[in-house]
Amino acid sequence: MLDNKSILITGGTGSFGKKYTETILSRYKPSRIIIYSRDELKQYEMSQSFDDPCMRYFIGDVRDQERLSRAMDGIDYVIHAAALKHVPVAEYNPMECIKTNVHGAENVIRAAIECNVSRVMALSTDKAANPINLYGASKLASDKLFVAANNMVGSKDIRFGVVRYGNVVGSRGSVVPFFKKLLSEGQKQLPVTHPEMTRFWITLQDGVDFVLKNFERMYGGEIFVPKIPSVRILDLVEAYSGTREANIIGIRPGEKLHEIMCPADDSHLTLEFDDHFVLRPTIRFYKRDIDYSQNVLGEEGKPVPQGFEYHSGNNPDFLSVEQIREMDKLAQL
Repeated sequence: MLDNKSILITGGTGSFGKKYTETILSRYKPSRIIIYSRDELKQYEMSQSFDDPCMRYFIGDVRDQERLSRAMDGIDYVIHAAALKHVPVAEYNPMECIKTNVHGAENVIRAAIECNVSRVMALSTDKAANPINLYGASKLASDKLFVAANNMVGSKDIRFGVVRYGNVVGSRGSVVPFFKKLLSEGQKQLPVTHPEMTRFWITLQDGVDFVLKNFERMYGGEIFVPKIPSVRILDLVEAYSGTREANIIGIRPGEKLHEIMCPADDSHLTLEFDDHFVLRPTIRFYKRDIDYSQNVLGEEGKPVPQGFEYHSGNNPDFLSVEQIREMDKLAQL
């Protein structure tokens, strides 16, 4: 699929961008991979590990449409991973969050259309479903922009899609590196906001593979949601500390007890496939009548029951303490 293709990854020096780059280089022979990000130190460090002749490193911000358009010249596939992602930081710096997550999304869309990019996939978050914090609200706005972008392409063969998934094991800023750091410093009780809290759990490699597969599945306009396991926070504590004793500190502002990926309000739009869900667009695209119940690969999905909601608390698949440990080992590979 990606042989002899040019790929651009916004926010490419992050955890996802590195794993995506590693995966592409191991499976395909792309003509170019452009890492587009604003931190020269991270780009320098990444270039020490990824120095294949096809690699390119572009300093740029998604807030700068002119620079994005220059970077996307001749690009076939775009993965939009750049975002301001930390909930407390977004709450304290709301306008900066909006500039990056909403205006940045608009700039990616405009540049992709201008440069005749073939396929664009935007990374979302479970926090975008029924959002209660600014980060989630900004990513919901971004999701809506990428879905509606399919109405802006005219006769061009450009398709935009969205991938939404949960917490990535061991990614920068996640709870696992934080827990490990506290334990290495000799802390006996790990801080937990609420003992009944649950979260979706996915490895970085599984997230990368899901994005790659959805490039093959997409018509344009879908929000793809993988079926992935959940974890209970106290099981997570036990997996890393060996005990279920925790310091309960209370739910933080903008934090949910359970994370949602397919809201009940969107159940009339949701299709269930063997290993994932698809949220169909709420709008009809100009001169395109798409039956999303069968994707490009021929996989068939069925409507979910009215009121169906897929959240980390009602997920039928929960990891045991031992499975959490095993997944952590996989995440380090």
